[in-house]
Amino acid sequence: MHSRLFKSDRSDCKQWSRKPILPNVSEMLGYCLICVPFLCYLQTHTEQRLSVCSKLCFAIGGAPIQVAGSATAFFLQIYLLDISPVPASVVLFVGKAWGAVTDPVVGFFITKSRWTKIGRLMPWMVGCTPFLVVSYFYLWFVPPFTSGRDIWYLGFYCLYQTLITCFHVPYSALTMFLSTDQRERDSATAYRMTFEVLGTLVGAAIQGQIVASAHTLKHCPHPNVSAGHLGNGSRAEVIKSLAATQDFLSHSKPIPFHKGFVLVMKHGPYLTLTAAFLFISVAIQLVQSNFVLFCTYAVDLRDHFQNIVLTILMSAVVSIPFWQWFLQRFGKKTAAFCGITWMMPFTVMLVLIPNTVVAYMVAVSSGLSVAASLLLPWSMLPDVVDDFRLANPFSKGHEAIFYSFYVFFTKFAAGISLGVSTLCLQFAGYNTGACRQPPPVVYTLKLLIGAAPVAFIITGLMILLLYPISEDVRLRNKLALDELRLTSL
Repeated sequence: MHSRLFKSDRSDCKQWSRKPILPNVSEMLGYCLICVPFLCYLQTHTEQRLSVCSKLCFAIGGAPIQVAGSATAFFLQIYLLDISPVPASVVLFVGKAWGAVTDPVVGFFITKSRWTKIGRLMPWMVGCTPFLVVSYFYLWFVPPFTSGRDIWYLGFYCLYQTLITCFHVPYSALTMFLSTDQRERDSATAYRMTFEVLGTLVGAAIQGQIVASAHTLKHCPHPNVSAGHLGNGSRAEVIKSLAATQDFLSHSKPIPFHKGFVLVMKHGPYLTLTAAFLFISVAIQLVQSNFVLFCTYAVDLRDHFQNIVLTILMSAVVSIPFWQWFLQRFGKKTAAFCGITWMMPFTVMLVLIPNTVVAYMVAVSSGLSVAASLLLPWSMLPDVVDDFRLANPFSKGHEAIFYSFYVFFTKFAAGISLGVSTLCLQFAGYNTGACRQPPPVVYTLKLLIGAAPVAFIITGLMILLLYPISEDVRLRNKLALDELRLTSL
């Protein structure tokens, strides 16, 4: 029985085909249909102690959108650079910025949503999914005109970002209400991250071949420039399909949205955690969006790119259970430092010693860091919400604010970094469809893969040192919340 705090309602660009990449959409639809039965199950099987089946039902919802997210995160930049005269930097920046702005807007409307038989969050996820598939379909469609392509791609990219937000915010907020047990929530998050990385693995293995057949540079000695360019969906943009569970938001009348927002923005642990992972997510985004260009033009690894991406993802899948054990044994803050720091020396090594052996070593080590960067923030955020609940026991229903603004800040920063990096490449003299790029472009790519991510990671880890919720504090908060629930029965 839950307390009132936790009441439940359970040219050369012509080489691009003018046909959309239909198998991508088919995969998304198929995954979504698979997820629907799990919805019915979890509506009647939500307990404080989660079974393995319940965790699987929740986690499987993260895979479908991750397949699409890996495509946009890894491949959209080079796609738009090759579809001239589309201003790629403008489309990417405006689209990302728009997606960031929609996060708090969607969070606001979620808090104002009416209750239904399937809760307050589930209608958002179910309702936006068909439109999300359509917007993704046309994002990869090359229209038969050139003068208005910039409007076409900008419009559908903004629509795609909006619909992703309509799914991501409620889905991520559901983690908070799966159980009142912190260990159960952490375990469910580990299951979710595993399925999300598996989703990107499917994208790298299948969609990469589809795109490779559509985008070929026949005059170049290496035709498979973009094979497998649909790899990692780590960022953090997550995007996510039908999550099967039921939201536990309180039926009591919440305080006004603006007052809740002010309270959340004044909560020190939340600001520290968000700022730290903001810089870390920018570093991951820089590597993710520029890695294929780096392998193609800066180092002679274009024939190995897809295998490198698969190695990164397989390493991430295997290491997620390890990081789940590590954070329980040594604490989440320690796990964040150990996992994310591990990436820096190997990234620099790839820039300085660009050969095949080093590349695969970097892939394995990067997989460890990717897994940590995926798992840790979503595992630490519920602890921040618990700390907020204890500090503000009569302020309820702000979970959507926590999750939506966390995504807003990280997505906005990633959008700026992506737009600026693309603009730097264009200023350096990037030649669309060329087999080789001028030295300034190569030098810029090395900076975007090596020095810049390392600087952002160091900044993020320095901020994370100020994060106040240690394992002792987390345990005290848990005991205090348990006592509060008992007294409110």
